[in-house]
Amino acid sequence: MSLVRGLLFFSIILCTVHTFGQSSAELKRRKEALTREINMLNSSLNKTSSSKRLSLKQINVLNAQIRLREQKINTINSEIRLLDNQISDNTNTVHSLQSQLNKLKKEYAGMVLFAFRNQSAYSKLMFIFAAKDFNQAYKRLKYLQQFGEYRQKQAKYIQETQRDLNAKIKELDHHKKEKSGLLSDEENEKQTLGKEKTKQSKVLTSLTRQEKNLRAELSQKQKEAARLNRAIRDAINREIEAAKRKAEEEARAAAARAKAATGTAVPEKPVAKGSSVLAATPEAAKLSSDFLSNRGRLPWPVAVGTIVEDFGNHSYGVNVNTFNNGVDIKTSEGAAVRAVFSGEVSTVQNIGGMYAVLIRHGEYFTVYSNLRSASVSKGQKVSVKQTIGTVLTDSDDGTTQLHFEIRKGAEPMNPQSWLAN
Repeated sequence: MSLVRGLLFFSIILCTVHTFGQSSAELKRRKEALTREINMLNSSLNKTSSSKRLSLKQINVLNAQIRLREQKINTINSEIRLLDNQISDNTNTVHSLQSQLNKLKKEYAGMVLFAFRNQSAYSKLMFIFAAKDFNQAYKRLKYLQQFGEYRQKQAKYIQETQRDLNAKIKELDHHKKEKSGLLSDEENEKQTLGKEKTKQSKVLTSLTRQEKNLRAELSQKQKEAARLNRAIRDAINREIEAAKRKAEEEARAAAARAKAATGTAVPEKPVAKGSSVLAATPEAAKLSSDFLSNRGRLPWPVAVGTIVEDFGNHSYGVNVNTFNNGVDIKTSEGAAVRAVFSGEVSTVQNIGGMYAVLIRHGEYFTVYSNLRSASVSKGQKVSVKQTIGTVLTDSDDGTTQLHFEIRKGAEPMNPQSWLAN
């Protein structure tokens, strides 16, 4: 029974170690990804730091860098908490193994003493021949054989327990050293974060002096955003009207066929209202359903990138505010832009010297703007991750950012909840 309990005990230990390993690996991957994003933003800031004019894009990059640094510190804290739990578990395991080992050694010592006292063949024979009958003599013989086998098993189990104990002690020391390294990393990250926040504070202070320039830049940005939004809404409304006309024609044709077959007038099937008419056909309905079912799993529109401006309202200083219908993604110069899902190109437009591509996925649309060039055309079918263009690099501040949106009909949705983490 003690052997069975031991095996169960070690099975639980192995499961715990496996679970820890998976969680630790996920945190390490997350930390490495954050480090890459931070380094990319830092490189961007270093390139644009010589610019005397402070741009909204530079402010967004700095804010994103601080946000990512805070996430990295939180990830390190999670690693430390995980290690603390594992250190505690390993400490308890070491104590249990030591206690079990002492008990095994004590039992084994008793067996060795018994064997020593009865080691002669004469004593063993006397033990067997002293039996009352043949049946009892046979049982005594089997007992001596099993006693010897059990003694060998106990010796082997002691050796295995000692090996497991040494391995756990080694693992415990490794986790303690790893924790020490993480604490050092956390301290360095906090110091760097402090410097970045000091820099952010200086930037925000300088906003007061440059507010006039920022307002002019914001005004230009809002005009560009309004032009893009109008172009998107017009294109989507055209899609809705075309789908509505097609559905109405099909409804009239179906009613006419029914009248010809029955000889009586049949009411036309009502046409769906709003953007839902875009999913009226079986093919479009399936595409809409497939797109929706992939929420949270869509690939990013660029292979490598960091979101520097989120969806929604944003404030810069006291009197500078803006609204983002999508997300702005900082990426590398000349980066290829990819379709996040299969669909059909609804429109390709040149807006103020940059291209915008609108792709329809049933009732849903994805928008890719601030492109230097587009490699697709209206009506073209595209597949997931197919290249549709390249990102434009701003000649004024050297930033390379893709503007990406997801819409249901004409209504913008937060893309972050749709893209894979």
